[in-house]
Amino acid sequence: MIVTREAQEERERRILAPYAMKSGDTRGRVYPEEEDPHRTPFQRDRDRIIHTTAFRRLEYKTQVFVYGEGDHYRNRLTHTIEVAQIGRSLARALGLNEDLTEAICLAHDLGHPPFGHTGEATLNELMEGYGGFDHQRQTLRIVEKLERRYPDFPGLNLTYEVREGLVKHDTDYDVVHAEGYEPEKRGTLECQIANLADEIAYNTADLDDGLRSGILRPEDVRQLEIWRVLMDALNEPPDAPITDMLRHRAIRRLVGMEIRDVIQTTHERLEKYAIRSVEDVRNLDQNVATYSRRLFYLNGELKAFLMDHFYRHYRVMRMAAKAHRVLSALFRAYISEPRQLPWATQQKIREEPEGLHRVVCDYIAGMTDRYALEEYQKLFDPMTRV
Repeated sequence: MIVTREAQEERERRILAPYAMKSGDTRGRVYPEEEDPHRTPFQRDRDRIIHTTAFRRLEYKTQVFVYGEGDHYRNRLTHTIEVAQIGRSLARALGLNEDLTEAICLAHDLGHPPFGHTGEATLNELMEGYGGFDHQRQTLRIVEKLERRYPDFPGLNLTYEVREGLVKHDTDYDVVHAEGYEPEKRGTLECQIANLADEIAYNTADLDDGLRSGILRPEDVRQLEIWRVLMDALNEPPDAPITDMLRHRAIRRLVGMEIRDVIQTTHERLEKYAIRSVEDVRNLDQNVATYSRRLFYLNGELKAFLMDHFYRHYRVMRMAAKAHRVLSALFRAYISEPRQLPWATQQKIREEPEGLHRVVCDYIAGMTDRYALEEYQKLFDPMTRV
């Protein structure tokens, strides 16, 4: 038996919830293309994203720890995979479009520069007066322009709904710029749960990596109310020694608790607001997908704790300071003498409407941590071969 695209789209109409975004109802692509015989438009988008250079580079881009700090901490790629896994779990339980959700999750961090949020803040500072920088706009720039894989159009020519999901990605670490994508309206439910999947992934992973690295002290973690809730759920005393096995159990339980809470709370809100279509979701004055009030409070406490005890820990701040120095030096070196850039990048300067600064910003933003450090050595260490 061969399952065609049309058969899959028909199955979506029969199986998915009425408020799910159906592949057959997509607003389409900027540049018309012939449909694939076996893949839906959102499946095709997912595949295009996975095969990009930007996606592969995520393996050597910082989540919290610079890649050289250890092999077992999350990087931007493993984070992205966790986000996609959580997003699909949420979508499946709520009767939503898993393929659309997965495509948004897989692409949501493509625009992150090296060294995580420190890299983003550094580039934004360096680009003051030249349009600034934020990773969300850079993600859209990558999928619409910078990835060149097709002879007939720039970028990946993704569907409207995937691009909308990227520009309406709304978490504590994102700035929404939804011009051109009905900014007055909410994103699809697939977009909304991709946002929550991102939050769940980085909160739980950063707690895990913080404990694994020894930066987070067990005696401090035990003071968290959410940790006490987890210990109670695991039938462990609140002051139980945090062994590797207990850490694994606790993080696993925390992820499950977050997912179940979002499923239940979102279901209740779908009923409360009588959501019966995608347009009902878009026209509501607030997101439908969210946490319960109780978990929202517990997550807020966890986020504040991670900010004070993990992200601002002296080891992390030292990495951030080094990253700032490296990227600032690279940027100024390229601006002062553009002929130090690779020939293909130099060619882009004449083609880019925003000029030299944007080309240099694009080049640095596309670097991995490893490449940026190697490039720094080549430019500033006289003993390193260029």
